[in-house]
Amino acid sequence: MRKLHFIIILALVTGFTNLSFAQRPTTTDYHANNRFEQLGTGLPTPNTYRTASGAPGKDYWQQRADYDIKVELDEPNNKIIGSETITYFNQSPDALPYLWIQLDQNLFAKNSPGPISRTGDLGNQTSMASLATISDMHYSNADYGYNILSVKDAKTGKALPYTINQTMMRIDLPQAILSKQSYSFSIDWNYRIVEFSKGGRRTGFEAFKDGNNVYEIAQFYPRLCVYDDVTGWQNKQYYSQGEFALTFGNFKMAITVPNDHVLGATGELQNPAQVLTPSQLKNFEKAKTSDKVVVIESQQDREKAEKGKPTGKKTWIFKADNVRDVAFATSRKYIWDGKMQEVAGKKVLCMSFYPKEGNPLWGKYSTEVVAHTIKTYSKFSVDYPYPVAISCHGPVGGMEYPMICFNGGRPEADGTYSEATKYGMIGVIIHEVGHNFFPMIVNNDERQWMWMDEGLNTFVQYLTEKEWDRDYPTRRGEPQAIVDYMKQDPKNLVPIMTMSDNLINAGASAYAKPATALNILRETVMGRELFDYAFKEYSRRWAFKSPTPADFFRTMEDASGVDLDWFWKGWFYTTEPVDQDLVEVEWFAVDTQNPELNKAEAKKQADEKRNTVARQRDKDYIKESVVEKNPDMKDFYNTYDPYKVTDADKKKYEAYLASLSPDERKLVESGLNFYTLKVKNKGGLPMPVIVKMQFEDGTDSVARFPAEIWRLNDQQVSKVVTTKKKVVQWTLDPYREIADIDEESNHFPRQPAQPTRFQLFKGGGFQRGGGSNPMREAQQNQQPKPAQQGGANKN
Repeated sequence: MRKLHFIIILALVTGFTNLSFAQRPTTTDYHANNRFEQLGTGLPTPNTYRTASGAPGKDYWQQRADYDIKVELDEPNNKIIGSETITYFNQSPDALPYLWIQLDQNLFAKNSPGPISRTGDLGNQTSMASLATISDMHYSNADYGYNILSVKDAKTGKALPYTINQTMMRIDLPQAILSKQSYSFSIDWNYRIVEFSKGGRRTGFEAFKDGNNVYEIAQFYPRLCVYDDVTGWQNKQYYSQGEFALTFGNFKMAITVPNDHVLGATGELQNPAQVLTPSQLKNFEKAKTSDKVVVIESQQDREKAEKGKPTGKKTWIFKADNVRDVAFATSRKYIWDGKMQEVAGKKVLCMSFYPKEGNPLWGKYSTEVVAHTIKTYSKFSVDYPYPVAISCHGPVGGMEYPMICFNGGRPEADGTYSEATKYGMIGVIIHEVGHNFFPMIVNNDERQWMWMDEGLNTFVQYLTEKEWDRDYPTRRGEPQAIVDYMKQDPKNLVPIMTMSDNLINAGASAYAKPATALNILRETVMGRELFDYAFKEYSRRWAFKSPTPADFFRTMEDASGVDLDWFWKGWFYTTEPVDQDLVEVEWFAVDTQNPELNKAEAKKQADEKRNTVARQRDKDYIKESVVEKNPDMKDFYNTYDPYKVTDADKKKYEAYLASLSPDERKLVESGLNFYTLKVKNKGGLPMPVIVKMQFEDGTDSVARFPAEIWRLNDQQVSKVVTTKKKVVQWTLDPYREIADIDEESNHFPRQPAQPTRFQLFKGGGFQRGGGSNPMREAQQNQQPKPAQQGGANKN
């Protein structure tokens, strides 16, 4: 501890109480950096379409496409046969001489850009599935992809010229569609459905041993590309990783399937009396108003259907307004249940479709999770606007569409399941249902910016999982969970602001890292109140519109009043990690000039220094010194006590106190401790500095100061902290809030790292755990019980 003269530190401590900080930049400390300069020209120039505040401008426009689709499932041949009439509304200021159509099924066609551009290598061991995918045995040389049978003018019936470029098709129009005009045309097509296990992507069918299939059908119809003020036509090829850019519209969809199928789809069912049995119809109507899950079609009924054959066909008709896409799932194996969830006074029918192989997990959890998700997401974004929300189980592990999603998570054949399977299923349902909000309502361009839907959605998924179970084992969102990823060499990483198809490790860079960034914004940088308001404002502004990253960045700042450009730069535009190093802590105290205290302390320190090992041993070794034998050898200094308080000392101290004002005297006598913390920014990414102080009396306190501490020097800063108590241990980021990649450098004094532990064993060795399915082991240790059918609330 060093003593400071009062005059030196007076300016530092004036106005501070128990705990305070001061920054004293000097010219020698300055390190020029632009981390806290505004993004400025790094963002698109604001205009009347998209404003500087991040809100849509007065001239904002977007296109619209309405669809009337008729599609049939040819089950014996696993084929889709379809026709559609599309009415395209040109709401742009431009004349459009042609239209671009997405042909997503051509991903599976020969010479598709996705498979032929995919890279990979072989190790010593390679699965059959991986080898087949690499060699494109499954679909690139097979008869997959669209067969476009006709493209016609809807009014005249005349054929329209078109050109297919891999996964895109350009339709040349007889004359340009002028601004504020519309045009209708029709397309007839068919294609073979890919078996999902043999190379499917987001859509396909699963063949079960009982001879029946589950179909999850998406990207099944030719769809309009987006034309907007940002990119013009978004006709970038579909490589598979980058998902979809889509236009809002109203859909009518007639789906013909075998008459023993149960089917779920985007939209409201328009003809329930024609396609449902009396029992199904009764339960369907009951589910619409029930706050408990109602089984609409039971497992027992579906087990009977699995053994039968269809006797004809049924056409299910759905209507969906103001959606960007549609999808459906169908099977004779499908159990069906549902319940009502109220959102902002509106009743939403939440439903699940799943084969018996999904039970007991699906009957117990799926629909309840759907209801919880739309309620929780509505709280954090916008109220769920659609009449239904559906979760379907089948081969697709997780994929989202308006009002419907496809999810994995299947128990073992004996009905038991691991904890990972349970929470994995709940998590994927939350995530995919949550996509109704991002990007199905807040409609970003997924082909360009994956993080805008996956990252934002993963963040709200994290919040929703915690509200489902406060002990939920969340995978993404907590800062410490991203540390291993951010520890990697930045050369092997890509920024969040990377185009979707160019992302390396998309799960981390487009899902986990942006979700973590938003969590850090909410908990550490902005605070929950400011963040929640701004995030909800972004959702409100851009509901049923198409935002860009700049619109998100600007809105979050505009609605909160927090300058976040430094944050977007660091987290979204670079691959730098957070690595703060508490290099040194210096301890100072005010010199009170009180001789009683100062001399007593000086004597104590002197005595401690004199107490060497030699002096301790000399007590017995030297029997009698010369001075002890002969007192005549003593003089003034043998009895002089330099630490004795003299009258002169007292008078000098009294004069000093008399010169002080009452406030100054109070400060001098406060007993405050002053600590100078030296912190290095080794990782490069500036973040708030959070420090925990453990005091000698066993209590502790946490101090926080913002990232702007680095604005004058982004490499190293010094901060002065004052406390009444003596600090014995300092710790940076004590609650793991900022994803610091090296915790060992966060302590002062340094604390030893955790030991590498080894196991003692006897005989054949020691094994921890007990298997990945404790449920099965517990059941094996119990008496056999009668088999229990899955499902919820049997009727």
